[in-house]
Amino acid sequence: MSNATNASHDPAPKPPQVSESDNENACGAQHVQDRVGRRYDEALGESIRQESGAAALRVIRPGHAYTMEYRGDRINVHIDDSDTVTDINCG
Repeated sequence: MSNATNASHDPAPKPPQVSESDNENACGAQHVQDRVGRRYDEALGESIRQESGAAALRVIRPGHAYTMEYRGDRINVHIDDSDTVTDINCG
């Protein structure tokens, strides 16, 4: 039997730290929070996408199915049954 050599290994680098606020900044959601509470229509959606700088906009309606895939460059506009914007975030 041979003894295993004690090879010196450098520790793995730590993963980058991403805070919750960094996730919100990725798509520019913090720039358009004043739209929460307003009635959603296509013109409002386009202004949200343009002012945020997001590459894509996704409207999330109650009861609809959506992918769970996270995209930092996509802005999500959550609306309720009366088409009122309830939340705006990245993903």
